[in-house]
Amino acid sequence: MAPHASIERHEYPALVTETQVRRGVAARTNARNSLMRRCFPLMVGSATGIFVLIIAALFVELLVNSLPSIRQFGPGFLWSSEWNPVTERFGALPFIYGTIVSSLIALAIAAWIGILGAAFLAEFSPRYLATPLGFIIELLAAVPSVVYGLWGLFCLAPAMQHYIEPALQRYLGFLPIFSGPAYGVGLLTAALILALMIVPTVIAISRDLLQAVPAEMREALLALGATRWDTFKMVVLPYARAGIFGACILALGRALGETIATTMVIGNRPAISLSLLAPSYTLSSVIANEFTEATTRLYLSALIELGLVLFLISVLVNSLARLLMRAVFGTVVRP
Repeated sequence: MAPHASIERHEYPALVTETQVRRGVAARTNARNSLMRRCFPLMVGSATGIFVLIIAALFVELLVNSLPSIRQFGPGFLWSSEWNPVTERFGALPFIYGTIVSSLIALAIAAWIGILGAAFLAEFSPRYLATPLGFIIELLAAVPSVVYGLWGLFCLAPAMQHYIEPALQRYLGFLPIFSGPAYGVGLLTAALILALMIVPTVIAISRDLLQAVPAEMREALLALGATRWDTFKMVVLPYARAGIFGACILALGRALGETIATTMVIGNRPAISLSLLAPSYTLSSVIANEFTEATTRLYLSALIELGLVLFLISVLVNSLARLLMRAVFGTVVRP
């Protein structure tokens, strides 16, 4: 009995010490996790609040510096077509028209190309081809806009002037949108450059969304005898359509605010024309071209008001997209 009692006296304290250590480690872990649970919402809320404050400060800054122009021209600034720095008569309508039309045409071109390209990479392309193609597309999304502008000015614009626009006039010249002389630079050329710039964004985001569709959904339909195309059309695309719509809206936002590439190929003429072949102007282009030349307070204020208009157009487009998404799909887009 004595040896057993000695073993109990020596081993039992060791067991108690080990239990206490484990409890201490668990208590410290729980305390650390509790601290993170309390701090994480505060960190996220602070980051969101900072972002909202930046947006609000940007709006206030634009509004304050636009006040001289707003007082001088009032709401007529939005639908006036006159832009004359000499007489200090300014109107934003030609720039609003050029911005919206070029961006919508670019989105119409880029959306279906981007969705089909994403479908090919995610569903139909072999892996040895999908991986390098996806990498190249992601690189295209990172190319600076001035590079696209230079390519458009020296390669696309001559091709438009000598080949594409004459062909459009020959076969579709009876339509007002393809009438007039072929300049090479103009609204259609700018829209094509914008489409080329935003296609990688649509493809990259849409591909990731398509790849995120659960494999069980594909396998269930394939097991019923459906083809890969039927599976994509009936299961994969409907499952990811909300996110794809968000990708298109994100691409549209980039098109609306693009400056350098558009400035180099759009022709920079403050006029409204039904022809897509005619030169035009955008809000961001006129600000970039004339901001350093604004020598009077009213001229500078008018340019800043153009920035305010562009800001409001971007907010309006995103708001309408969310309302449309909620009405059509019953959800809100979260790109």
